[in-house]
Amino acid sequence: MDGQAAKPLLVLLVAWASWPIFVGSLALEADRLHPVILLPGYGCSQLDARLTGEFDPASAAPSSCGGVLEGKKGWFRLWNNRTALQEDPALVPCYAELLRLVYDPAAGDYRNVPGVETRVVGFGATRGFGSDDPASKNGCMGKLVQALEAVGYREGENLFGAPYDFRYAPAPPGQANKEFSCFLSRLTALVEHASERNGDMPAILVTHSLGGINADAFLRRSPLAWRTRYVKHFVMASTGAGAGVFLLRFGSTSPPSPPTDPLSFANTTRSFASAFSALPSPKVACGFSGDEVARYVRRVLPVTLGFGAPAVPMTCVNGVGTPTPEALVYLDGDFGADPDEVVYGDGDGGVNIASMLALDLLIGADPVQDYFKSRLFRNTSHGGVISDGFALERLVSEVLEANRAII
Repeated sequence: MDGQAAKPLLVLLVAWASWPIFVGSLALEADRLHPVILLPGYGCSQLDARLTGEFDPASAAPSSCGGVLEGKKGWFRLWNNRTALQEDPALVPCYAELLRLVYDPAAGDYRNVPGVETRVVGFGATRGFGSDDPASKNGCMGKLVQALEAVGYREGENLFGAPYDFRYAPAPPGQANKEFSCFLSRLTALVEHASERNGDMPAILVTHSLGGINADAFLRRSPLAWRTRYVKHFVMASTGAGAGVFLLRFGSTSPPSPPTDPLSFANTTRSFASAFSALPSPKVACGFSGDEVARYVRRVLPVTLGFGAPAVPMTCVNGVGTPTPEALVYLDGDFGADPDEVVYGDGDGGVNIASMLALDLLIGADPVQDYFKSRLFRNTSHGGVISDGFALERLVSEVLEANRAII
């Protein structure tokens, strides 16, 4: 394998000043670049909504939303629409209501609230990431797109985006999972299209945060022969094997006043299937048993425990050196309130280092995983991996190294 040991397990801790890399030295000829498909993190995909005849404005909470929403005709931007929310703050709780999911026990699946249809914006293109908020763009792969374009990648030619409805999550095989199954079908077609457009070269998947969890599920559910043919490498950024304790704090009982973000409402974020998909895994965290978790997340736990080797060459990139929650302490049992104490350790501010190091065992040590490498960047936050200058250069260099590799 091109000079590599049969089972390379590399964990490299990279210092900020160690790699004086310049974009010009990284670039390859455009026709030698394998196509790249980007999967963004939580909240980085844009969603449109449309209200149907089934929608009852009188049922919208709070009651004031009835009149506000009644005038909505056709498709409109539901997430992320900073401009509309700044112009009319009354829309914030109303949009939060429209973003909610409900679990249908008869169908065994999640769906929108009655009378609301949604669609993901810009599938296949990176323009489907982020929002009209300049502060959010860099956290949603905006700088990564620019950095990839600087080394020869071009939107729609060898650079593609796979935005997804971040409210949904994978379900165990055999359980109803309409929205995520549709996303997997579209992603399969996009990977094949990207390969065929680029001389049948296999694609490189580059993900951030929740996008990595979805990509791992996608790969593990795809036939091995298909993976071998169509996927050159999987570069996973800011994703651990055991996810993060911070997700346990999704939405306090009372949103901030005045609320500015629809996702600050507890009844909205806690309705998402994805709110539970990245909770701490019993394989990594302690303090609760698998049985206790299964009681509340029966639909999610099998997927969490199934996270593992995708059986394609893989590089994991994570930041360390940022205080990161390791445990939440509630003295009175009121889990809707803020915790009485937050215990911090090392990590990227969202994913703790134990979850990162567990990748070596759950993925790297799996016999089906022929190539695995893990890089840890000092003093780099969860979002900094895809936006800070040094970390961004290293991430792009990993993509280019994957282009050159013969594995």
